[in-house]
Amino acid sequence: MDKYGLIGYPLGHSFSIGYFNEKFENENIDAEYINFEISSIDNFLEILAMNPELKGLNVTIPYKEKVMQFLDHISPEARAIGAVNVIKVESTGNKTVLTGYNSDVIGFTESIKPMLMPYHKKALVLGTGGASKAIFYGLQQLGIEPVYVSRYQRPGTIQYESITPEVIKEYNVIVNCTPCGMYPHIDECPNLPYEAMDNHNILYDLIYNPDQTLFMKNGAKYGAKTKNGLEMLLLQAFASWEFWNGIRK
Repeated sequence: MDKYGLIGYPLGHSFSIGYFNEKFENENIDAEYINFEISSIDNFLEILAMNPELKGLNVTIPYKEKVMQFLDHISPEARAIGAVNVIKVESTGNKTVLTGYNSDVIGFTESIKPMLMPYHKKALVLGTGGASKAIFYGLQQLGIEPVYVSRYQRPGTIQYESITPEVIKEYNVIVNCTPCGMYPHIDECPNLPYEAMDNHNILYDLIYNPDQTLFMKNGAKYGAKTKNGLEMLLLQAFASWEFWNGIRK
């Protein structure tokens, strides 16, 4: 039986394990998906050694960057982003070849693309963590000029207190890559002048629990178009399967 899995720490609620095991059952695929909770990236090679049937892995925090040192090949997108969240495992004889990809950028760009209009030229990327790098790269691929937003003074970033109604008009795509507003903290949202928004704004939230965050509600109240991160997750899962099976390279 083929094996697939997820490495990360800690692994509480995982979308992938439910999605893939249901897929395998529904499509009569002789495979299983396992959560590998490892407290150190040093345990990565042990996971490979103990599971010779492994065909592919997903990678979540905090290992999306750390795992790259173990890989034989890294896709241009993953290298540009500096993070890998899909690994294809190929065994030939006694050699194992590991190829790293990033499906965050695929999931995000395919999900937001139908919402975009010609007047969407600039974007605010809220947060500077791992996911935000893929979003930043994806926006550039879509021809949109992104800028990071942080609470802290950093080169090339805007601080929240500097976001005026004028900035909201110019940077009319806003992507929340922070955990702000995620369950159970559903009464929190990024500090923005929501009242400056209208139907030219897109508010995209990587959070999918709750399905409508306060960030989304506040924007929608003034006419902004909103979307959560569930479709992006599904598209990432599709992309993972395609990478593992050589459909997508």
